[in-house]
Amino acid sequence: MDWSWDFVTEIMPALIQGLIVTVEITLVSSVVAMVIGLLFAVAKMSPVNSLRRTAVIVTEGIRRTPLLVQLYFLFYVLPDLGVLLSPFGAGVIGLGLHYGTYLSEVYRAGIINVPVGQWEAARACNLTSRQTWTEIVLPQAIPPMIPPLGNYVIAMFKETPILSAITVMDLMGEALAQANFNYRYLEPITLVAAGFLIVSLCSAAIIKLLENYLNLRAS
Repeated sequence: MDWSWDFVTEIMPALIQGLIVTVEITLVSSVVAMVIGLLFAVAKMSPVNSLRRTAVIVTEGIRRTPLLVQLYFLFYVLPDLGVLLSPFGAGVIGLGLHYGTYLSEVYRAGIINVPVGQWEAARACNLTSRQTWTEIVLPQAIPPMIPPLGNYVIAMFKETPILSAITVMDLMGEALAQANFNYRYLEPITLVAAGFLIVSLCSAAIIKLLENYLNLRAS
């Protein structure tokens, strides 16, 4: 099969729309994952045994099961229980919850690395728990987390093709629709690979610039 630029021109608008959906899902899922990850990290470090154990059981359970199974549960099983999610919503929740469990370990490692003296100084200044976290701990813990957080966001972006299994019309979904309709797979799948490569490289460069900026501010 020969490469057809006419076919590329024909399918490019659909693929661009799919790429926009992919980026949107990645950004929203990243925010969800970061919030959930932080909550899990704090719960794992809680002095309350029941809360700490529950957080560990939940995160390990999610991490030890495939993302595809979780997506099928959210999109196909929950409606039987009266909970109906859109493909976009199920994809965001699935990705956010799945990667949130991994980000919780990144947060936890960053928080643990904050010197004990900082916690003691906060207590000596009679800061509340909220002030200690927001003004002392997190500002010191987050900058070293940027590289691993960024890597997980990129990994999440590259994981989005799996969402086509729950009918999300992202980049992969649009490519498969065009390929199946026209019985041509060379151009759509090649363009999908190129799109993921370009966006991933640009994202890695942005994360590196952000890391350098934060390091300069810290110094």
